[in-house]
Amino acid sequence: MWRMAWPSMLQNMIGGLQGMIDHAMVGHFVGYAGNAAIGVGLQIFLVVMVFLASLFSGMGVLIARCAGAGDEAGVNRAASQAFLLAVVMSVGILAPIGYFAAPWLLSLVNATPAVVQESLPFLRIMFVFGFGMMLFFMLGGALRSAGDSRTPLMLGLAVTIGNIVFNVLFIRGVGPVPAFGTRGAAMGTVLSSGLVGAYAIWQLFRGTWVIDFRHVSWKPDWEVIRALFRFGLPTGLQGIAMNIAGVLLLRFIGSTQMSAEAQASFAVGYTQLFSLVTWTSVGLMGAAAAIAGQNLGAGKPERSRQAVRLAARLGVVIALVVGTAFLTVPHALLGLFGLSQPDTVRIGTELLAYLSVSGVFITVALTFTGGLQGTGDTRSPLFITLVSQFAVPIGWLTVVQSMRPLVPNDIWLVIVLGHALRCALSVWRFEQGKWASISVVRP
Repeated sequence: MWRMAWPSMLQNMIGGLQGMIDHAMVGHFVGYAGNAAIGVGLQIFLVVMVFLASLFSGMGVLIARCAGAGDEAGVNRAASQAFLLAVVMSVGILAPIGYFAAPWLLSLVNATPAVVQESLPFLRIMFVFGFGMMLFFMLGGALRSAGDSRTPLMLGLAVTIGNIVFNVLFIRGVGPVPAFGTRGAAMGTVLSSGLVGAYAIWQLFRGTWVIDFRHVSWKPDWEVIRALFRFGLPTGLQGIAMNIAGVLLLRFIGSTQMSAEAQASFAVGYTQLFSLVTWTSVGLMGAAAAIAGQNLGAGKPERSRQAVRLAARLGVVIALVVGTAFLTVPHALLGLFGLSQPDTVRIGTELLAYLSVSGVFITVALTFTGGLQGTGDTRSPLFITLVSQFAVPIGWLTVVQSMRPLVPNDIWLVIVLGHALRCALSVWRFEQGKWASISVVRP
């Protein structure tokens, strides 16, 4: 479990660091409106990207079962069909629809004109040139499900290093290169992920990784594609529900009295600093999913159960350490992103106090979600998410708003309550053990 988990955790921490660098540089060179623009733009972009990338969870189920049974041809077949799907979705769906829908999407979150001005070019660049990120998500999940968690770590390091270099070049400008500000953060992200994606394609066709594209058929295999959607579509819908809930939270935040300050605090506190918990937990979730699926494919369901429980314990330790930092040095953490305006610091400090509690709940929820998804039960996490992350918090805020004006603490409280409910339901569903009887036809 630890051999599989630590590269995934480190990779996701590095991925979180990439977003932190974007926010820190934009915060210092553009101001808190730039922080809010990146936070709003990324939240909207992730609604679409997470849905498309979550379809690869179906690929993970197939690859893990094949790897557990020693079926290398099945591993390569599932990965190659997922690659075809990534090309079609990113180039044929994400780029054209995202470009033209970006202004309308920004209007949904009550962003101020200054935030919209900064966020629109950022969002359009991310949509049009998102293929590298799509391939990165697909390949990382495929390699981990096949048992290789170190190669995604190296790719993640390369993406982050490239992003830092391009951010310095494009956000602030160097020599003859002008300062692009907020849009420079998007330019750095798509360039770094695109270059690493091109390198990954070259390696896949060389046959040097655990996944080998040299001898696969590129004719669409509709049985495999149907299986990808069968297991992946519920996870994709789950991702949509979570990120729509995030967009609606931004809309509620935008209705408060100090909306720009609150959205900047949310962008830094929740989407960046809280990623110290969520991204490490996502790494544990991926490791738990891979090991649970492989052991189920090998006919050892009890080892699947043990792996998920161990992943949850590791996540709780990390969440407690990060939560302690949120409570003890909040001003220093917020200052890293250029947040110094008194109201923004006050609101951000309050948010971090809530998130110090929420981190324990979300890490347990995510690791048990990984256990469910890795064994093929991708529907239960969807229904759990609809209840805990959408219906309850959004419904509660809607009721409160009908009675009185919202304040930021109202939103911070429902985040904690939603995570606590998701934790309880995820543990309860996994411990029922119905996932052990799910059958998968290997490609």
